[in-house]
Amino acid sequence: MSPIHDPALAHLRKSCPSMKALIRRIGPCLMETHGTRSPFQSLVSAVAHQQLNGKAAATILGRFQNLFPRGRFPTAKSLAMVSDEQLRGVGFSRAKAAAIRDIAEKSLSGIVPGSKAIALLSDEEIIARLTQVRGVGRWTVEMLLMFTLGRPDVWPVDDYGVRTGYKIAYGLPELPSPKELHGLGERFRPFRSVAAWYLWRATDTNRSPED
Repeated sequence: MSPIHDPALAHLRKSCPSMKALIRRIGPCLMETHGTRSPFQSLVSAVAHQQLNGKAAATILGRFQNLFPRGRFPTAKSLAMVSDEQLRGVGFSRAKAAAIRDIAEKSLSGIVPGSKAIALLSDEEIIARLTQVRGVGRWTVEMLLMFTLGRPDVWPVDDYGVRTGYKIAYGLPELPSPKELHGLGERFRPFRSVAAWYLWRATDTNRSPED
């Protein structure tokens, strides 16, 4: 078990019997962050993953990187090296190509902060800034907060997997609404990111092999 998650697990076990049982069933928290990614890279990756499974998105991102020297992920400035036709050619839809252009534009203008600047902002300040970008909603920014910046208290109430996991873990007859889940998550503060990770695992382990 990673020591970084020990305080979160201690708190969550005390939060309620159902979460304690879920942690016992799932085991150690294996939640990882990708802190070397810039906000620009994280948002482009998130847009690539929208409405696609992980394997398909990874294939498109690999082709995208191959458009650039040495197959490296581009910077916002170097995106100008490729045309919209090339972006469409690697598998991005017209809407996603436009979103990626807007991410680059707003990164260059400073609306999307750089890695050092974003670390100084609160979660809500980051959400307010990044949701100005075309094709980027609150959920996308919440994933960046959790998996790029490693913020400990993110609670993605609109996420279907988290809602489903809560229903499973707590034996509810139906999914909690986002508004209901918002209140239900208060007991997990200030470690709601780890609570969400366990609820995702509850959803994963409850799926049949055919799903």
